[in-house]
Amino acid sequence: MKISRLAGVAALLAAGFAQAQEVKLNAIVEFWYTQMMDSNLRLNSAAPGGYMTNPSLDAAFKENQFSHRRTEIYLNGKMTDKLTWGVMFDPNNSTSTVGNNILNDAWVNYQFTPAFGLKAGQFKPLQTWEASMVGTAGFMFYQRSLGSRLVGDRRDRGIVATYGFGDAKGFNGKMNLGIFNGTSDDGSAGKNADANAQKDWVARLEMGFGSDHKFGTYYREGVTAVKDFGLPVQTGWTGAGYVNAPTSTQILDNKDKTTNLGAYYVYETSKWQASAEVITGLLGRRNATVFLVATPAARQHLDQKYMAYTFSGVYKMGNHQITARYDYLNYNEGDDWYSATNPYTTTVATGVATGNDYSPKYTEAILGYNYVFNPAKFSFAKLKVNYIMRSDNFLQPRTSAGQIGEQGGNSVVASIMVGF
Repeated sequence: MKISRLAGVAALLAAGFAQAQEVKLNAIVEFWYTQMMDSNLRLNSAAPGGYMTNPSLDAAFKENQFSHRRTEIYLNGKMTDKLTWGVMFDPNNSTSTVGNNILNDAWVNYQFTPAFGLKAGQFKPLQTWEASMVGTAGFMFYQRSLGSRLVGDRRDRGIVATYGFGDAKGFNGKMNLGIFNGTSDDGSAGKNADANAQKDWVARLEMGFGSDHKFGTYYREGVTAVKDFGLPVQTGWTGAGYVNAPTSTQILDNKDKTTNLGAYYVYETSKWQASAEVITGLLGRRNATVFLVATPAARQHLDQKYMAYTFSGVYKMGNHQITARYDYLNYNEGDDWYSATNPYTTTVATGVATGNDYSPKYTEAILGYNYVFNPAKFSFAKLKVNYIMRSDNFLQPRTSAGQIGEQGGNSVVASIMVGF
C-alpha cells in the first residue's frame, strides 16, 4: 500500500471520529544519505563473534546509499477526560524478517486520578531515556546511542501503572511499574506473537527539577521465552575450545536471565542541552544459548554482562545547532568466557586471525551540525549532518585485498526530517 494512500486513510479516520472525540494526526518523514569514508565494506566482512548485528549496525553502516529512513504517522485520541489512546505506524517497515511490521505503537490509557494512570498495549517498555522518552522529532543526532538501540529501541506488549508526584515548577517525578510479554527474539522488535509463559517486569523512576533538569533510573528483568523442562542440548557450549563449558543443568538453571539497570541525567535550556546515560546488565536472552541445537554460542558466558554509556552536548544558536556525542558499548564487560584462551584474539574458538583483537568494545564519536528551519518548532523540520568515527573492531580485514588489522568504517550521514 502506498504511503499516500495510508496517509489518506489515516486522515479519513481522523475526520470520521472527530465529531465523537478529540483526534490529532501528526507525521514525520526522514530521508538519509550515508557515505563511508573508505572502502572497508567492499573488501571485508563483519567482525566475528556475532555481536555487532542488527539493530546495532543499522542503515548508517553502508558504503553509500540513499535511504528512506522513516515515515511515522501518529493518531492520538481523547474519548473522555480520563480515557485516551494512541496509534503510530510506519509504512516504511512494510517489509520485515518478521512479517508485516508497520504497526509500532497501539495503546490505551485510563487516568484514574490526576496522579495515577494505567496504560496497556504495544509500546516501548520504559527502558533508557533516549529510546523511550525522546520521540523521533527530538533526535539531535543521526540515530540513538548504541546502548539505547541494544536495550530500549524496540516494542513489547504489556501494561504499566504510573504514579506522578511533586510540583512541575520544583521537584517532581513519576514512578512506573509494568509487566510485558518478553520475547525470545529481540531482533523482532517485540512485535512478534507471544509464546512466552514467563513475563518480564520493568520499573522506571523519572524525576526532574523545574524544566531544566531531568534524571532517573530504570530496571528490567526477564528469562528465556523457551519452555524450560528437561535438559537442554549443549551444542552451543561444547564446540572446540570450550573446555570449561557449563553443564546442561547449569544452562537450564540460568534460564538465559536478562537484565537492564540504567540511569540518566539531562540538562536543557534554550541555549544548551547536555545528557549522560549509563546502562549495564546480563546479556542473557538477547544472545540466547539455551536449547540451541546447531548454532554456536552467541555469547561467551552464561552470566555475561554488557556495559554501555553515552555523553552528548548540543549548543543552540537560533537556526543552528552544534552537536557532539561519545558512545561506548561493551558486550562482555567482565571479559568472561569458557574457552581455554581469549576467544576474541585467538583462533581457538572463533577463527580470529592471531594478532587481531575483536573484543566487543565498540565506540562511536560523533561531531554534527543541525540546521533548524523554524527554531520555534525545532522538533519538526531540521537538516542534520553527522561525522561518525568508529572504533577499529567493527570489521575484519581481507588479507587478499591487502588489508591488515581490524577495520573501523568512519561515515558521514546527512538527513532531512520534516513533520507536522
